[in-house]
Amino acid sequence: MHRAALRHLRSVDPTMAGIIDAVGPCRLEVSEGLTHFEAVARSIVYQQLSGKAAATIYGRFAARFPRGVVEAGALLRLSEDSLREVGLSRQKAAYLRDLATRTASGALPIETLHTLDDAAVIGHLTTVKGVGLWTAQMFLLFRLGRPDILPDLDLGVQKAMKIAYRMRKLPTPERVRKVGARWAPWRSVATWYLWRSIDGDAN
Repeated sequence: MHRAALRHLRSVDPTMAGIIDAVGPCRLEVSEGLTHFEAVARSIVYQQLSGKAAATIYGRFAARFPRGVVEAGALLRLSEDSLREVGLSRQKAAYLRDLATRTASGALPIETLHTLDDAAVIGHLTTVKGVGLWTAQMFLLFRLGRPDILPDLDLGVQKAMKIAYRMRKLPTPERVRKVGARWAPWRSVATWYLWRSIDGDAN
């Protein structure tokens, strides 16, 4: 996939070609170690936290489950105090309960989301409290490995685009979509390169 994506991106956008040269090989990978439910729960825990703090809290949270497997039914059996004790805010605990309730009732067909198109996945996930468009796009990109995801609300994408395309200010989501339109159907790979171009670790 990466070879075809890079060939396309280089051919349609000289600026992106330069980013690819600077960053090097594409290492975008799908997160295969989690279930769909765990992936969404993890993204909720990680919201608005630094990576290290979020990882610590998620580790404590997962330890409350048999064999460390985060599962809807078991989550619903945990008390709010138990969730708060691991470091979750009251709001995030409520979001996780909503995710678990919708999953357990079947309202959210979480384990078959991979059979749906991108728009349908976003439609289902954003019914969950605390799961917005950005979180749904991260699920599509990193859990399902969808090739054409451009998170136009992502601050990192906006910052990288501002620098690479010499914009005077951060681009609006509309501008991000307009610039990125030429990258289709490989916008996920372009997104990864934008992130890497500003993360201080291009190699």
